[in-house]
Amino acid sequence: AAGKGGAGAIAAAININASTSKFLMNVITIEDYKSTYWPKLDSAIDQLLTQSPGDYIPISYEQIYSCVYKCVCQQHSEQMYSDLIKKITNHLERVSKELQASPPDLYIERFNVALGQYMGALQSIVPLFIYMNKFYIETKLNRDLKDDLIKLFTEHVAEKHIYNLMPLLLEAQSTPFQITPSTMANIVKGLYTLRPEWVQMAPALFSKFIPNILPPAVESELQEYAAQDQKLQRELMQNGFTR
Repeated sequence: AAGKGGAGAIAAAININASTSKFLMNVITIEDYKSTYWPKLDSAIDQLLTQSPGDYIPISYEQIYSCVYKCVCQQHSEQMYSDLIKKITNHLERVSKELQASPPDLYIERFNVALGQYMGALQSIVPLFIYMNKFYIETKLNRDLKDDLIKLFTEHVAEKHIYNLMPLLLEAQSTPFQITPSTMANIVKGLYTLRPEWVQMAPALFSKFIPNILPPAVESELQEYAAQDQKLQRELMQNGFTR
């Protein structure tokens, strides 16, 4: 029995040594990361950023999830985070340029598509990088990946277009059937999520879609809010914010 136990211990030790050797052999160098691991992530992110609602994305979420996990374990979180931010920033700059080239009659709808597509992509991208978020962004940067990626859209798209978008939204609000109610709701709620203080630009418009953002008001005050919206629209257009 002792011999049998000794053989078992030896076998266990051999297995441990084999596992250790295998782990050491699988060290991911920075060159491995750049040539093998990041290209896989890069390709998956591309597909997620450009998918349309209902699209089937031919990527292995398990493989990408595992890829991120291995890179975090091998101390490549900082490089991976930097690459992810650079990748998404470049994408959003292209989106912004495409919006700038849009004619007025398509501008609102295209902004809505860009916003919806990006927020939809984040629902997949953020979970894929959960290990990087937990063991690098939250612990070392004291931030959150989803917040960081939403901030990128605010800075590289929404901020650049808000003064073109707002007068068109106000005009559409007063023109029946110009855009669908769902499009208007999506954009207004999206803008509020990105930067709540934008409410001050058109409080009457935002109050139609965001509950409790205005203090209780009598009818005369609501009319004043509406007048402020119209005044803003005129001022923006007078200052060249027309398309």
